[in-house]
Amino acid sequence: MPIILLYKNALRKQKMNSSSTPSVSFYTLGCKLNYTETEAISRQMQSQGFTEVAFGENPADVYIINTCSVTDQADKKCRYVLRQVRRMAPEAKVIVVGCYAQLKPAEIAAIPGVDLVLGASEKFNIPQHLSNLYEKSSNKGTYIACDIDNVADFKTAYASSTRTRAFLKVQDGCDYSCSFCTIPLARGNSRSDTIENIVSTAYEIAESGVREIVLTGVNIGDYGKGLAEENKASFLHLIQALDKVTDIARFRISSIEPNLLSEDIIDFVAASERFVPHFHIPLQAGDNRILGLMRRRYRRELYAERVAAIKAKMPDACIGVDIMVGFPTETETEFLNSYHFLNELPVSYFHVFTYSERSNTLAATLRPAVAQNERNRRSKMLRILSDKKKRFFYTQNIGKMQQVLWEAERQEGNFLHGFTQNYVKVKTPYDASLINTLQTITVDGVDAEGIAFISALQPTDVALL
Repeated sequence: MPIILLYKNALRKQKMNSSSTPSVSFYTLGCKLNYTETEAISRQMQSQGFTEVAFGENPADVYIINTCSVTDQADKKCRYVLRQVRRMAPEAKVIVVGCYAQLKPAEIAAIPGVDLVLGASEKFNIPQHLSNLYEKSSNKGTYIACDIDNVADFKTAYASSTRTRAFLKVQDGCDYSCSFCTIPLARGNSRSDTIENIVSTAYEIAESGVREIVLTGVNIGDYGKGLAEENKASFLHLIQALDKVTDIARFRISSIEPNLLSEDIIDFVAASERFVPHFHIPLQAGDNRILGLMRRRYRRELYAERVAAIKAKMPDACIGVDIMVGFPTETETEFLNSYHFLNELPVSYFHVFTYSERSNTLAATLRPAVAQNERNRRSKMLRILSDKKKRFFYTQNIGKMQQVLWEAERQEGNFLHGFTQNYVKVKTPYDASLINTLQTITVDGVDAEGIAFISALQPTDVALL
């Protein structure tokens, strides 16, 4: 029986109005890949007759919480959101999916108000499981989560919540065994979509008017793992194929491991008209002993080589960095090794992560642990350095001609914001006619908030695509 009918039958049994359209609301924690998969699930639910409502605006009939488990704060946030749902809609069905759901399904199912927890193999099968929820009589939460080694399929997903930019999932899972990370336990082995499917989805995204696609996954540089022999390909093959999708103006590569960022990839991006000069390269530590304990597959010397190669071919390229502080046994000297290494590199900004103990990881067994107040101090130091790096990178773009893709949302102060090809955030007085257009501009300066601005627009510069 279709879900819509099961829903109405359930309401009839409760002597409630069954003529209304069922509603679903989502809350997503964690990375862009999670947001991408949430939107794919949302499209599934809408195809089953559900109307999506924004979380917190009006009570919904079904709540789907897509979780993260990178840090203990992500776990705590999930529990906080579940309490919010119970207050907003005590009669709603609540389903929890995502990394936390795969790692600790029984624990989540025991939380009051949770109806169903679905692991990695079942999160795209919510419509089928929802049918069973409407028919069950018990209020006790249940869970379905298989051994992660049995998760081998790939589900295509993309998110395009605005008409400007879309995130396209090209890869899932990870074969690495970094000592601090639970993602392989939550998402399974590395696996990929076929180039044919990815290119087809890119054209589908283009039809909606999107101008930029960001390639996302867990370890996208490892693209090609899990493909059948007839579809074998590398990440370089993928971006070469996507570069021919002329309906998309820009492609952006999300996080890519330094050991997988080959010279061939750098050369290709440097010559491409569609792949933009922006790389986000995880470092995690700038000290080789700590990198070894982390089980990272490179040393700082290779990282510096990759940055130098990018800057040699693309001097204006933006380079973002993931860096972790407070890893077990990290001394002050080793932290300062990371600090000074980053300070000397021509990188543009950092994502700073404070180490968080995760169960079932090797790092959690290492001693001595770094005191929490010391972790916080080191994190603050790197965030300040990141702000300085970002402002310096922005000022290097003053007076240079850049191409901005203007975003759809109206921002505070009645400004319109957009990003250049090399990821400089630019603002200009709000003008609805600019939304989702590419415009050649010259950066005039950087404001007190660290945002680049332009003082005048030239109508002849606007290129409506």
